[in-house]
Amino acid sequence: MKRRTALKNMGMVFGYAAATPTLLGLVQSCKEKAHYATWVPSYFEKDKGYALAQMVDVILPKTDTPSATEVNVHVFIDEFAKSVLPEEQQAFMKVLMDKFMGKVLGDSGKESLMDIEGVDFEPALTTYLKKRSDEDEASQEEAIGAYMEARAAGNTSDLDEDVACFAFATNVRDMATWAYKSSEYVGEEVLAYLPIPGEYIGCGDVDELTQGKAWSL
Repeated sequence: MKRRTALKNMGMVFGYAAATPTLLGLVQSCKEKAHYATWVPSYFEKDKGYALAQMVDVILPKTDTPSATEVNVHVFIDEFAKSVLPEEQQAFMKVLMDKFMGKVLGDSGKESLMDIEGVDFEPALTTYLKKRSDEDEASQEEAIGAYMEARAAGNTSDLDEDVACFAFATNVRDMATWAYKSSEYVGEEVLAYLPIPGEYIGCGDVDELTQGKAWSL
């Protein structure tokens, strides 16, 4: 199944209920998007914001529907980190981003994140978005918990690169997918959309009612 087809069928709701209507407005229009090469992030450093935009377009590329950056997913993630995340989580996200982007840059052999291209993210995303065993997930969660406890206690601590990269890739994928599904275009043109709800059919066949698509949220 193609990634975009899978997205159309996806009924997942991620835990970003704290996102305000103002933030969601960032992903409401394709027409007002500034090209990310000239975009100046409000929270991340410019080179990391540029790399983030490349990354989300690899996760959600342009096909018969817009890419992630064409509906401002990168802008949403930047503003979400600045306006919604508590300071402790902001700092943690920057640690994860530094390690992930450092890994991508090092493997690419390039000098700057501003030189990074989408293809440079593919090896890392293939590695860090693959299905993990329950044991690996538990081990990584334990490592993150120990790191956060040490930092909260004021102690120095370092997070394993692979653990950080898994966490960052997963978080960005989840946030990007949620923001993408919340955009006006995807909500109205890709997902099943009914602006004025009508008849309630409790036991209908999804394939018949919505052609197998999840409802727009």
